[in-house]
Amino acid sequence: MTDVHGNHLAKVRIKDLLLRAYIGIKEEEINNQQDVLINVALTYDASEAVNRNEISAALNYRTITKQIIHHVDGNRFALLERLTHEVLTIVMENEAVQWAEVEIDKPHALRYAESVSVCLQAHR
Repeated sequence: MTDVHGNHLAKVRIKDLLLRAYIGIKEEEINNQQDVLINVALTYDASEAVNRNEISAALNYRTITKQIIHHVDGNRFALLERLTHEVLTIVMENEAVQWAEVEIDKPHALRYAESVSVCLQAHR
């Protein structure tokens, strides 16, 4: 995919990052960690990476993933909306990221539903 300037616009997806956190406002949620499933999509100009074929020219999505893990795993959040916002902020801290979308699922949060999720986007 190329943008209007002929740059190579890469779309990177971090899929199904499964972490555990204290998430919610009920006593049971405050006292017990729950699974959260994180999905991130982002775009960046990958022209340098395509042309040079060197890791130093590419977006380091491994570092972004480690930052998300460090921030979320085992920590406390009252609202899924707030957690999603904080993860999106981590992704957007990387100046190369042009657009990002973060969706976080809280499995089995509602009876009869597989999960509940919140999705937020940001762009430069």
